[in-house]
Amino acid sequence: MLNTIWDNLLILVIITPLLGLILISQRHQEEITIIRRQALETSLLTFLLSLLLWLRFDYSVTFSNLTTITWLSIGQFHYTLGIDTLGLYFILLTTFLMPFTILLGYSGVKKQIKAYMMSFLLLEFLLLNVFSVLDIFMFYICFESVLIPMFLVIGIWGSRERKILAAYEFFLYTLFGSLMMLIAIMMIYYETSSTDLLLIMNHQFEKSTELWLFLGFFLSFAIKVPMLPVHLWLPEAHVESPTAGSVLLAGVLLKLGTYGFLRYSIPLFPYASTYYTPIISVMAVIAIIYTSLTTIRQIDLKKIIAYSSVGHMNLVILALFTPNIVGLEGSIFLMLSHGVVSSALFICIGMLYERHHSRLVPYYSGLVVTMPIFTLCFLILILANISVPGTISFVGEFLILCGTFLYNPFVAILASSGIVLSAAYSLWLFTRISFGSLNSTRITKFFDVTFLEFSILLPFLLLVVLLGFYPSLILDGLHIPVANVLMSK
Repeated sequence: MLNTIWDNLLILVIITPLLGLILISQRHQEEITIIRRQALETSLLTFLLSLLLWLRFDYSVTFSNLTTITWLSIGQFHYTLGIDTLGLYFILLTTFLMPFTILLGYSGVKKQIKAYMMSFLLLEFLLLNVFSVLDIFMFYICFESVLIPMFLVIGIWGSRERKILAAYEFFLYTLFGSLMMLIAIMMIYYETSSTDLLLIMNHQFEKSTELWLFLGFFLSFAIKVPMLPVHLWLPEAHVESPTAGSVLLAGVLLKLGTYGFLRYSIPLFPYASTYYTPIISVMAVIAIIYTSLTTIRQIDLKKIIAYSSVGHMNLVILALFTPNIVGLEGSIFLMLSHGVVSSALFICIGMLYERHHSRLVPYYSGLVVTMPIFTLCFLILILANISVPGTISFVGEFLILCGTFLYNPFVAILASSGIVLSAAYSLWLFTRISFGSLNSTRITKFFDVTFLEFSILLPFLLLVVLLGFYPSLILDGLHIPVANVLMSK
């Protein structure tokens, strides 16, 4: 019995949020304390199970925990689960962030708490499926279904009057791109009579067909990243979303596009990936410089981190299409580090907003006097955001620039300007809100982070330092999946 549980640990990780959702659905709306406790316990249990999955992971095989379930009695559609370390790390990132989104809802959410908790558990269930399924049609279903709970999170629990517009922008932008991917999946099924990823990887498409199929997937993933010029939905979605929504949006949802490139676009369409690399590199470099300059002009705290995220994720895109192991491993590491750092920065912004109900930078000054512990935590995260050596982001960005330089030195030099600009807007943000004269007419609450708030920030700070000094904890597991991607190219 125990061996059966261990062999199906991946399935257990995936269905745990769904079981928690079902339990909470049976509760009355008024049982707020029980609902919150059950949601938190479910998310913590899922995280512990994912840690067990990591400890028992078999690095010697390409895909571990392979399980196939026929979910339609006709056709060739199968619900196939399996993970390599790429999928495993994103599962760990998702399960790590989810308990914090639940905790943030304790004080930040005052209405429809039952629906809030159910939405996040449903979101976790769908995200875990996205990183585990090995059937492109099932991937599409889960990939698109993520939109529904996130649409509700922004539209119902958003913080300002433009939240409905932001929710629709988020939904329509990503839905349009994904429809193109659905057409490409239908074309693949018509040619191969299968949607099984492992089978399709061995199929050789005609070069002209491959170019069109790649574009279908590319548009969907590019909007999710997002790349220019389809990035405008992200700042609005972040500004209008509650803090927990911003944490999950920046921490995991932005990675769906880059994960899709690594798992599907590059392995399935190696010729097209090489063919379009110069165009994608130009788009990425423009996005890095443009969004960095745009970030300097922002006065909304959330928009600053949102535009910063666009720049970092386009740096990831730049490295994804470099034909060397250094750039690819750096891109994956930066995805994970961005998921940690940007999420923690949004949590910090949420703490300020709960106290003062403003996200405008000119509103704040002199926080080092009233919130010294908060200022220290914020400083560590800002240093990580600009990739100071010894922090988690430095490893990823250093490997990306090295890998890009091996591929094209000129592109690497242009991309490095984004790092300089990120130091400019990040340090300027920190000095503006932390130093200067305290405006007592606007800032009337003089207390530092609470024990709960510090407990939320502490795991992020520990990861920032731990993986900054010991990156091999992650990098050692990336060699096999990255080698498989390079072999496909």
